[in-house]
Amino acid sequence: MSNSVKYIFVTGGVTSSLGKGIISASLAKLLQARGYSTTIQKLDPYINIDPGTLNPYEHGECYVTDDGAETDLDLGHYERFLNVPTSQANNVTTGKIYQSVIEKERKGEFLGKTVQVVPHITDEIKRRIQLLSANNKYDIVITEIGGTVGDIESLPYVEAVRQMMWEFENDCIVIHLTLIPYLSAAGELKTKPTQHSVKALLELGVQPDILCCRTEHELELNLRKKIAKFCNVSMNAVIEAKDASSIYDVPLLMQSEELDKVVLEKLGLPKKSSPDLNKWKSFLERLKNPKSEVNIALIGKYVELKDSYKSISEAFIHAGVSNETKVNLKWIHSDELSKSSIEKKLSDLDGILVAPGFGSRGISGKIQAVEYARKNKVPFLGICLGMQCAAIEFARNVLGLEDAHSTEIAEKTKSPVISIMEEQKKISDYGGTMRLGAYKCQLKPNSKISEAYNKDNISERHRHRYEFNNDYLKEFENKGMMATGINPETGLVEVFELKDHPWFVGVQFHPEYKSTVDQPHPLFVAFVNATLKNKNK
Repeated sequence: MSNSVKYIFVTGGVTSSLGKGIISASLAKLLQARGYSTTIQKLDPYINIDPGTLNPYEHGECYVTDDGAETDLDLGHYERFLNVPTSQANNVTTGKIYQSVIEKERKGEFLGKTVQVVPHITDEIKRRIQLLSANNKYDIVITEIGGTVGDIESLPYVEAVRQMMWEFENDCIVIHLTLIPYLSAAGELKTKPTQHSVKALLELGVQPDILCCRTEHELELNLRKKIAKFCNVSMNAVIEAKDASSIYDVPLLMQSEELDKVVLEKLGLPKKSSPDLNKWKSFLERLKNPKSEVNIALIGKYVELKDSYKSISEAFIHAGVSNETKVNLKWIHSDELSKSSIEKKLSDLDGILVAPGFGSRGISGKIQAVEYARKNKVPFLGICLGMQCAAIEFARNVLGLEDAHSTEIAEKTKSPVISIMEEQKKISDYGGTMRLGAYKCQLKPNSKISEAYNKDNISERHRHRYEFNNDYLKEFENKGMMATGINPETGLVEVFELKDHPWFVGVQFHPEYKSTVDQPHPLFVAFVNATLKNKNK
């Protein structure tokens, strides 16, 4: 048995959105619970350099890592399941691959050779796949390939996988995730789409070792036999991936299908101990049997696409479990909030969260939601733009600065309570120019925020270009809006809290990115707790 790193490739067929990310994260969780250090990366076939400039309607949420990479939302699932931070190296796009190959060509590193997809692009893909395992930091690297087999843009990735299977034959396996649709007219599950999908993969020179079959119904033995026979895989390598009521059920479903055992067998690795998932099971137990429930408004401008706020909704699940409470999120489009509708839309809610975002659309609805929470003493959490809206609302309605605004939206405002950071003013290229990644924050003792964290110094991830304008800080604090979190290096305000309010907190950072099953985020836990108290009042 070789001591080298083992590689697992996860491909998808038939249709996108089958849940490669959740299957990858679940498998990683099981291998981790067996004592193998495991990481996951996502290879995205689109040509954007990263999702940072992508519209959330196109791509869902843009997730941010500690080292400031703007990445795919699947990395959020990896962190939530594994409780291990990801980095720049965990998300690679075709844009990044071509960018680095072209840069090498410009520097003359290919010595005048013709630069081609094979070998130059595929070599760069293989280099990126192996980058994570440098210094043998991990025993197993799981690589999820975005899109579906047969997409033009994912061909170079599949070719890179084929080459790696050949170069490291005992150290690589391929898991192919596919769909077994149920035809209600015929009353049966159909295996043909899976057969075609595997055939497409075989035409590219890759034989899958394991098939994960997404299905709404159970896969009976004769169907499994048929799939195994037509797709050249062993019977125990046909894995049923049945629809689950929660993504957090999937690791246990995969364990009952023995996916982790089959994987270790195929990789020639010892099974070590059987996975200890007691903590995970107790999380699920509490998730499914809450003792109380609260209704919280999530106010944003992309609410029709729930993936835009994926980390927030998951953080509420973790914090809810921690409070033994079911959090019912009421998704409210900020465009729908006006003076006449606000009472009707928000009056029966136990808490209000104003979500992050960019641009002017829906801003006035967000500001009105803040005013409603402030005046009616409803627990409030504002994240990033949500915190900035709280500052604008306070400046207008408490300090009497009627035209107070953010210079992002009103460039010529006379009261720029939110304005662009000095070092950003000269930047014209938008990609990756924001304050991104983890920054330190010092919390004021005896504040709501330091009570929540139970410490004075924290580090949180950011993704923004505009900041609170410290010229107004004195006025704010004189009227009861206290800066309770400050960046120690820059003196920038990170957290605002309202005095004489049960629980009103705005944060410039994104706490939702760091919430995991094992470590629910303390700020969300405290917020849900405040909404519970408000409800029981």
